[in-house]
This record gives sequence, structure tokens and C-alpha cells, in this order.
Amino acid sequence: MKKSILLLSTLLSSFTILAQQRLVDLVNPFIGTDGHGHTYPGATIPFAMVQLSPDNGTNGWDWSSGYHYSDSVIQGFSHTHLSGTGVGDLCDISVLPMVNKTATAEKITSRFSHKQESAKPGYYAVHLKDFDIWTELTTTIRCGFHRYTFPASKNATIKFDLGFAINYDKAIECNFKKINDTTFVGYRFSKGWAPYQKIFFAVRLNKPIKNLVLIANKEKVDTTNYTAQDLKAFLEFETNTGEKVLMKVGLSSADYEGALESLNEIPDWNFDAVKLNAENIWERELRKLQIRTEDIALKQTFYTALYHTYLAPNRFSDRYGNYKGAKGNIEHGKSIYTVQSLWDTFRAANPLLTLTQTELVPSIINSYLTFYDQYGLLPVWELQFNETNCMTGYHAVPIIADAILKGITGFDYNKAYEAMKTSANQNIRATDLYRKYGFVPADLAGESVTITLEYSFDDWCIAQVAKRLGKTADYRAFIRRSINWRNVFDKKTGFARPKNSNGHWVTPFDPYHTEHDGAKTAYTEGNAWQHSWFAPHDVYALINYMGGAKKFEAKLDALFEADSKLTGSHVPPDISGMIGQYVHGNEPSHHIAYLYNYIGKPHKTAEKIKQICTTLYSNKPDGLPGNEDCGQMSAWYVFGVLGFYPVNPANGEYVLSIPLVQESALQLPSGNLFRVIVKEANEKNKFIKNITLNGEPYHKLYIKHSDIIKGGILEITLAAEPSKTYGIAMEDFPGRMIK
Repeated sequence: MKKSILLLSTLLSSFTILAQQRLVDLVNPFIGTDGHGHTYPGATIPFAMVQLSPDNGTNGWDWSSGYHYSDSVIQGFSHTHLSGTGVGDLCDISVLPMVNKTATAEKITSRFSHKQESAKPGYYAVHLKDFDIWTELTTTIRCGFHRYTFPASKNATIKFDLGFAINYDKAIECNFKKINDTTFVGYRFSKGWAPYQKIFFAVRLNKPIKNLVLIANKEKVDTTNYTAQDLKAFLEFETNTGEKVLMKVGLSSADYEGALESLNEIPDWNFDAVKLNAENIWERELRKLQIRTEDIALKQTFYTALYHTYLAPNRFSDRYGNYKGAKGNIEHGKSIYTVQSLWDTFRAANPLLTLTQTELVPSIINSYLTFYDQYGLLPVWELQFNETNCMTGYHAVPIIADAILKGITGFDYNKAYEAMKTSANQNIRATDLYRKYGFVPADLAGESVTITLEYSFDDWCIAQVAKRLGKTADYRAFIRRSINWRNVFDKKTGFARPKNSNGHWVTPFDPYHTEHDGAKTAYTEGNAWQHSWFAPHDVYALINYMGGAKKFEAKLDALFEADSKLTGSHVPPDISGMIGQYVHGNEPSHHIAYLYNYIGKPHKTAEKIKQICTTLYSNKPDGLPGNEDCGQMSAWYVFGVLGFYPVNPANGEYVLSIPLVQESALQLPSGNLFRVIVKEANEKNKFIKNITLNGEPYHKLYIKHSDIIKGGILEITLAAEPSKTYGIAMEDFPGRMIK
């Protein structure tokens, strides 16, 4: 008993020490807005419906979030954004304050300077040079709050450009309606990456307008309520020098009533109070995971990464619980979430939320199941309750399996299992070919190798849930399917490679070859070098298929040392952040560096993780090595700094490396703390000498989720030479327990 009290006292003392600095001050929302990060710098709160951020008005891949740090103009501030995706969409309800401009259908922008631009969690500000207007933005869950500081003007305007769109998105029907001189409603229906999107909005100003001008399909219309494909509204008034005009914009995907109700999230006009509340919400969430280090740049990179992991998924149901369903009609549900980038996030972002946002997991999974009820399948890449069918696999499965296997409740296990099986037995997305041949034949479908590998893992996840639920026959069927990856692995070349329906390998074979068009390649956004390592549920079979531990190690070494050349007529831009043929800027590589632990070489894992963290991430605008992808790129970094990672994101194990900080503390839902402390860390000490867990010797090269959630202390002592006792026994290697 005394030992337990002493341990608890030590934990609480450490947590107090780590908590002294205000963490929101370490977050830099501009990280990832340059390069290929595709993040946005604007104001939002965790998992909110509103993401109020600037748009440059430039189309292109690097403007998928609407904003890129290299740009110099702003066309407006819209209320919905995607964080780090490879396809641009959303950017709904674009607003631009201006002076001395007549109402026009022509594009209007303003220059800006990064020197007069700032951002922090829940707040964004910029000076619009051409209009001498300071714009400040903050938000609640469903309501954006604008504060514009105007110069003196007889012709001040707030423009709503409902036809504004980026990349694939296009408005198909828009409405703007005046309720009175300070209140307006409208909607924007659009199609693009997501085929049918509906956003209703309500606007309230603290200052009555003098005039409303509507321009529909480039023609002025003399009315205060109009519907058109392309619609622009100009709210006109006069301002004095330094006058602050405040505006609230509430959203709903269901109807005007829901949007008007969203305005009530901000009951008064105290902008600073709303801004402070947003900051405090972020501070509370960031404090769930704290680190101790003298490296300020690392702190900034880490806490911005943690911030990015809380930007998606996004609340979709309004304050009445209403939302646009998968078939376009109004549905009702509690805490519905959208923006599910599952091909990316199942690997690390969702497992991280399992630790930092455990209470949110049931709502996320219930959103999958609600989508299943309406659409008939679990989501693949769901956007505003549309199935984009983007990317490969059916990766809601490992996320649901992970929650079930970890004992997270709050959703129907049997219904979830039914949905998993239904998605596995569908007849689209090459699943019928996969079942018929035991692999996806390259002559019958594109991306055949990647699909085979990923379906195999998803099937393993279903098998584990079947076993947990006592469905023995299903377990046997899906565990057999889970080894289908072996059917596309060529032992002679040491690569997973395409095979035709006649059972013959496709020739010629070039492991460096890649194509952006999935129909022309066997691999998704990569090549054989990156994809051949994906059997996270069957690593020891993969080791054998590569010729044993020594050849496996040599192959891993070769991956990081190979020529970074890529062959193909149209190389995917997603292939970035290369170290040899290791591609950290895209998700298929994310688990690979940890595979050294499976052959008892943890120092090589630690070496690679440190190299990736320190050379491919930074606290600069170009500080992400590739698309952020709704939190995955940042979640990888968070785990890398902490020193453990879910190689198999559904087996309850985290593979260990060496943390990059002196200490970390994870606040668990139970109130317990899990601390990781590193001793004797310096440039010479690159090896783990020994580990203790709660004071007892610990030899495993992984740690279980069940041990973490109990709370306690994992203490890692480093040395200049490899240990002769730590991590050398095969029974201490990861991934050996669950079959």
C-alpha cells in the first residue's frame, strides 16, 4: 500500500512540474502550410464543425486546404476546411471584408504579409493590405466569429461569395436571404470530391447594414432573397476609423433552423471571451499529453503535431442533432462525426486518439455504424456523409477492432461485427476478385498488390473480433484470408509484386516503378520497395518469406540506403520525405522503421526514428514531410517522440524505440498517469541498457496497451553499448502473442 501511495505521489508531482508552461503558446498552426503539408492556419477548436481559415483563391494540389504559405493574396475566409488531405474540397461560405469596392461578379483579393499575420489555437489574424482591414477570427463548435477593424469608409462591405470553390469542388445551388438588417440565412449545395454536400448558414452582425446587393450568375438581381448556382452577396454599410464590426456565422448541414441555433453558441458580442474560451479548450486537450525537454523547437513541433491530431474528424450533427444523411435527407443522431481519412488514420492517428481521446472513440465508431445503416457499408473515405471511395482497403475495420479488443464500450459490438463482415464480403472495390483468387489479379484490377495486402490485414482484424465474440467458424475463415498477402509475395525477388489471374507474375518487374494513376500500377501511391513490408499482423512470416532474420535486416538496411530514383511516366506527388526508398511523406512506410525490433535490433529502430524525427519534421511552415492527412503524419511524430508506436494498430501492442525527450506524461481517462522517463541520455548513449516498469525489470521490445492504461512509470536507461540482457530473447519480441 505504501509503495502505491509513493508511486501516485511521484506521478502527481511530476505532472505538476510538466504542466507549468502554457502549451497553446507552443503551437504554431503555420507548420505544414508550406511544402506538401496541406494544413490550414485558421481558427477552430478540437473536432469542431467550423474551421474558419483564409483561402488564397489559388487552385492546385498544394492548395488542398485553401491556403499555402507561398501565396501572397487572400480571396476570403471560409468556414470549412480539410487538414492536410491530398484532394481539395470544402471551403464553404467564403467571406471577405473590404472598402471602396462596388458590387461585382469579378474576383476580388487582397494582398497580405506574413509579418502582419498570426495564428494560435482557436485564433487567426491578418491585415488585408489593399483595404487596411484587420481581420480576426475565432470559433466555437458550430459558429465562426469574425472581428473586422475597418478604416473610415462611406463604402464598407462584407462580401459573401457562395460560388467560391477550390480544385474539384463546384457550387450547384446557393441561396442568400435577408431576415432583417442584421440577420441573414442561406445555403451552399456543392459537388466535388464528395458528390453531394449541403451547408446551411446563418449570419448575424452587431451593426445594421445600409444595403444588400445580390449578384446571381454574374447579373445583379433586385431582391433580398435569391437562389442561383453562383451567388454573391454584398452587405454594405459605413464605418468610422478603427470601428470594429463583429459577425457570427453559424452552420448546419440540415436546415436554416439548425444554422440559426448554432449562433446561440455565442450569446453575446465579446470576441475576446470567445477567443479565450477556445484557447482554454485547446489548453485542456493539449495537457493530456506532456513532455519535458530543453529543446524549444522540438516542443513546438511536438505540440503542433498533437494539435493537428485533434483537427479531425469533425462534428457533423447540429445543436438539434440533425444532419444531412448519406442519401441527402435530414437525419437525426447524437454526436455524429465526419471527415474520416481512414486509409491514413487507422495506422497511428486513431490509435493515438484511443489514448488521448478515449471518450470520443465511441462517437466516432457510432458515426461509422450510422453511415453503415444509411449507405450499406462501412466508410472508406467519408466526407460529409458521402462515400468518396478514395484509397484502398476497408480501414474502418481495424479502428473498430482496436476499440473492441481494448474493451472500449459505448457502441454495439454485434452490430459492428455485422458491419465489418458486410464490408469484407461486398462485391465492389475488387473484394470479389480477392475472395475468388485469394489475391487481386493485376490483369483484372489496378493497385492489386496494395489491395491484397491491406485486405489481408483487415481480415485479420475481423478474425480477432470473431474470436472475441465466440464466432469460431468466422474466425477460422477470416484468419485463413488474413494470409492472402503471401500470394503476392515473391520469395525470389524479396518483394510483394503483381500477379495475373493465371497465377503468373507480371513481367517485367521493376521495384522502383510507380504511377499516380491507380489503374496503371499495382501499388497505391508508391512502389514495391514501400509496400512489400505491409503484413503487420504476420511479421514473422514476412521475415521467413524474405529469407530469415539476417536477410530481413539486410533488406531493411537496403531500403534506407537504396537510390531514391523513381521510374514511371507520372510519379505520384505524394512520394516525398525520402530516405533511400523509404518514403515518410506517405503512409505505407510509417511502420517500417519499427520492424527492426522484430529481429532483436532495437538500436536500429531507435536510430531511424530519431533520423526521421529530426530531419523530416521541424517547427517551420514546411515542417511536415508530406500530406498531413487528417492527423496521421503528426500522430506518427507524436509517437516517435514518446518512444512507442502501434505497428499493428489493432493488437494492443506498441513497439518501443528511444524517446526523444527526457520525460513524458499521459493523462488517462481514469485519472491515472503513464510516465516515460529516460535516463543517461546524451549523444554517446544510443542503446537501451535496461528498462523498468513500475520499478520491476522489463525486457520486452514493446509495451501493452493494458499496461499503459493502468498508469505507472516506464523508466529507460541508456548506454553507449548494446545491452547483453535487454530485448535479446525471442519471447520478448513484439507481435508473438496474438494469432
